[in-house]
Amino acid sequence: MSDRVAALDFGAMTEVVQFLMELDKLKSVERRTRLLDNARQENSAEHSWHLAMAAMSLAPFATEAINVPHAVQLALVHDVVEIDAGDVLVYDLAAREAVQEQEMAAAERIFGLLPAAQSQQFRALWNEYEDGDTAESRFANMLDRALPIMLNLHNEGQSWKENGIRLEQVKARNVKLAEQWPELWGYLQQHLDNAHARGWLL
Repeated sequence: MSDRVAALDFGAMTEVVQFLMELDKLKSVERRTRLLDNARQENSAEHSWHLAMAAMSLAPFATEAINVPHAVQLALVHDVVEIDAGDVLVYDLAAREAVQEQEMAAAERIFGLLPAAQSQQFRALWNEYEDGDTAESRFANMLDRALPIMLNLHNEGQSWKENGIRLEQVKARNVKLAEQWPELWGYLQQHLDNAHARGWLL
């Protein structure tokens, strides 16, 4: 997946254009969740866009003051590394731990395509998202956890059923979300319990 396309001359913009062409590969990384109409799997580029839109839309309800443009930047860069590392099911804890080194190497390679100053800027954004130490990174991380739940709640638990996910797994995965955004979690928990009763979660 990391084969680079041939570089064309765009003068001072050549490295940026090459980076943008590399990002096109994120459109081919399939995730476990399907579109709501169940036509196909969503891809990681679509998920990143959806997360950015969620950041813009839900910022007024956040528990901390949020710099929305910054949160959107974090949402857009957070899964770029999946071009090399692929998408890993959030409930597969062993696989998530195993892929961390691949993601670090992917961040180095992909953001390294950019001119030095931009490379540092984009890598710093990715690191900030991963570290989760700022209001915006915490917010983006919470949305990244909540959005797949919302999708599953609206498509009868498609990826939960296909992967044998238990209610306890969803709750354990989202302890931080429950602590940091109790209002949102309160609604999600009600719907999760209902989904479990309907057999969408084991």
